[in-house]
Amino acid sequence: MLTQYLKYSCYVLLLGCLAISGCQKLEDINHDPTKPTVTQPQYLLTGAEKSAMDILYAGPQNGRIGMPYAQYWTGNDKANDSRYLLDELINTNLWNTLYTVSLHNLDEIIKMNRAKPITESTNQIAIAQIFKAWIMQILADAYGNVPYQDAYKLDQGIFRPKYDGAKAIYAALLDTLKTQVAALDPAAGSFSNGDVIYNGNVDSWKKLGHSLMLRLAIRMVDADGEAANARAIIEQNYQAAMTSQADDAVFQYIAVAPNKYPYNDSERELSEFFVSATMVDYLKSLNDPRLGVYVRPSKIDTVYRGLPYGTSETEPSRLPPGNYSYPGTRIYAADARGFVMTYSEVEFILAEASARGFATGDAATHYTNGIKASMATWGITAADTINAYLARVPYDQADWRNVIGSQKWLALYPQGFQGWFERVRLNFKKPGGEPLFIAPASGTLDSKVPFVPYRLTYPVSEQQQNTQNYTQAANDIGGDTKGTKLWWNKNN
Repeated sequence: MLTQYLKYSCYVLLLGCLAISGCQKLEDINHDPTKPTVTQPQYLLTGAEKSAMDILYAGPQNGRIGMPYAQYWTGNDKANDSRYLLDELINTNLWNTLYTVSLHNLDEIIKMNRAKPITESTNQIAIAQIFKAWIMQILADAYGNVPYQDAYKLDQGIFRPKYDGAKAIYAALLDTLKTQVAALDPAAGSFSNGDVIYNGNVDSWKKLGHSLMLRLAIRMVDADGEAANARAIIEQNYQAAMTSQADDAVFQYIAVAPNKYPYNDSERELSEFFVSATMVDYLKSLNDPRLGVYVRPSKIDTVYRGLPYGTSETEPSRLPPGNYSYPGTRIYAADARGFVMTYSEVEFILAEASARGFATGDAATHYTNGIKASMATWGITAADTINAYLARVPYDQADWRNVIGSQKWLALYPQGFQGWFERVRLNFKKPGGEPLFIAPASGTLDSKVPFVPYRLTYPVSEQQQNTQNYTQAANDIGGDTKGTKLWWNKNN
């Protein structure tokens, strides 16, 4: 399907993005999608940002893939997804949107600025490259080997792009980020409008670039032969990464159509998903102040009650729906935020790096900062509340994987894909070693995945339309199944 869409994306998809672009703030956008005029870089950037956020936080993609695979949510009437039966249309839409809209828009920004350079071109190219790196890592972490170098070479007659190795993609992304953060010049202009994430602030994009290098490095740290490289990357970049919540990279939605959060309950009740018992019970066991933000009380008896993960609709022990907790009102708000990366995540990366012996400061301090930043994200700032919580979840160097892993998992909610990637990478448990996650309560529907998927299968359309390259990629990664471990988690 990628090849089919790319043939038309230069015209239809790019112009379609004009509907959501062209202004400094999302609430200022007022373009008629049926009357595009001239494609400009700022329009393309807004289109890339919004299309990526929309698909990654949509009910089908986040709700039925990311959130259940992270075991944050489980299905009410969509229980099969929590038992690992992947919906092919949802999977294909994720792949196609990121490639044919988001990445393609960014590629066009780069081409336009290179063809007709202006004062702002260096910074516009760098920003596009940094955001492109963020998307490409998600694709590589979700699927493994994916098209990268050949993805946008229609002008060279390449309609069936080859797949690059995910390890090679990581190396290329690190090189790109290093080059682009160095190229960014705060004294020059960038995007005077169109950038919903950072409003064209070059210093902020620099910090995001350095922070993304930390994410790449920590994710590959346990891969064969990569520990020293990961250490060097982290030690070289952490001081230039995010240092406060003011640096958070977020896409702020507004409560006005068509710019509402992609999965919100402002117009209808959302009943497809319950919060999993895994999440609810763990929050309750810690007396975690985020419980009331992440989770709603049940309708029938107003208690926080999660549904055991992977429970089928016909399970005899299952109570009527009103007995279980839906996600919190702020999680479903029309003006919620889509997260690209946060200071909280950076602090947890540095805590783990310190725990591994890297020269990044004190692990306990970074761990504490990560928790505090997560609390502040959801409006929890009372010192007594936070200090009492920190006393209940102390840092323990001897158990760092479980201690940091479980708190990072809580802080990544509702970033389903990132929560899933970290779950399978760190393979953590509760502090002390008791299991946190369970296999689907009603059993798996994928014989290759008894406990948790490690990747998504390639879209069927790729098998049909890009057969040779698909087959090579499937062979290279060890088989196109959700049970195939990717290069960075084979040792976990």
